[in-house]
Amino acid sequence: MDNIQRNNTEKVLKTTKLNNQTKLQLWLKNNLFKDWKNAILTILTLMFSIYIIFKIGGFLVASEWEVVTENLPLLFMGQFPVEEVWRLWTSILILSALLGASWGVWRGVIGHVAMTIGFILLVFGIVPYTEASSKVYLFTSVALILLFYGIGRFVPKLKIPILVLWILYIPISLGIINGFGIMEPVKSNVWGGFLLTLILASVSIVCSFPLGLLLAVGRRSKLPIIKYSCIIYIELIRGMPLIMVLFIAQLLLPMFLGGVQLDNVVRAMIAFTLFSAAYLAENIRGGLQSIPRGQFEAAQALGLNQAKMMIFIILPQALKAVIPAMVGQFISIFKDTSLVAVIGLSDFLGMGEKIAANPEYLGKYMELYIVIAFIYFIFCYLMSHVSKHIEKSLGVGYR
Repeated sequence: MDNIQRNNTEKVLKTTKLNNQTKLQLWLKNNLFKDWKNAILTILTLMFSIYIIFKIGGFLVASEWEVVTENLPLLFMGQFPVEEVWRLWTSILILSALLGASWGVWRGVIGHVAMTIGFILLVFGIVPYTEASSKVYLFTSVALILLFYGIGRFVPKLKIPILVLWILYIPISLGIINGFGIMEPVKSNVWGGFLLTLILASVSIVCSFPLGLLLAVGRRSKLPIIKYSCIIYIELIRGMPLIMVLFIAQLLLPMFLGGVQLDNVVRAMIAFTLFSAAYLAENIRGGLQSIPRGQFEAAQALGLNQAKMMIFIILPQALKAVIPAMVGQFISIFKDTSLVAVIGLSDFLGMGEKIAANPEYLGKYMELYIVIAFIYFIFCYLMSHVSKHIEKSLGVGYR
């Protein structure tokens, strides 16, 4: 009896293996070798891909990466005081806890973000050139992601507190850096590297969205003052390059504030926010115009006033329709932070340029720029990935 069962099992396994091989052969034939033209194109593409892979692999092996490993603190923190670095790590630990708890409560796309961030932290913790104190913080961050994932999974009532903490995360992080008025603040003129890039991008994205939303709704207002004020602002900002807006914020903004002193970083945040809000307003206005007239009439038939109709009926549909455009604008903000170099700030790319200008690393700038480009790619791809999953969950493009 055992022999019969064993023979039957072997037959099933062989049949499954043959079916899988047949499916693979059919896929290759239909997609890569359908006719002689496709076959030639496939072979040429394969040869070119192998050539590129060997070239890239040879470059990665032959390159000297000391320019990166010896300047990691400068790249990621700029000239932030070493004795105050614990403030940055505290913000990262809070972020790790929030990511883990959100992963446990909602799972889905936030889990992909948490795993990606956790993997990056783990890699930096494992590599030998990371300082011992930094390794402790990195491994603690990974442990917090896993710990709070377990807590969030078994305590679903944490949804509201987690949302509140996400809203307050940027103010809390900036408060930690500035000491909450209790400790000596770390002045923004020493902020730099990836830290400055993240702060500028995060504040600009969070602040420009509600402003752009108000501008888009105001442009459709029936009140002439509100409508034409929004139109003038949007068209004026969209008619100027971002560099000009940055210079205006640096040179003219203090004049309009009546002597109130703002440091360069705050002025850059205001410039990015105002610039991005104008483009977001047009994206959202496009979404509002895509809503059929029947939706407005149905909301009015239900007895909803203008505010309730806009908040509960129109805006949810309009925002859902323009998710790709808005996320594209957010990605542009993140990348355009590199333009702050023209006003004397050293963001991620700017700090890389300063390191590359050091005679000690003459001719080794390519390795540095590859790492910077890779970090930019990871975070831009994360935003794009989150956008796709949000669209999928909301059924955008599906009927």
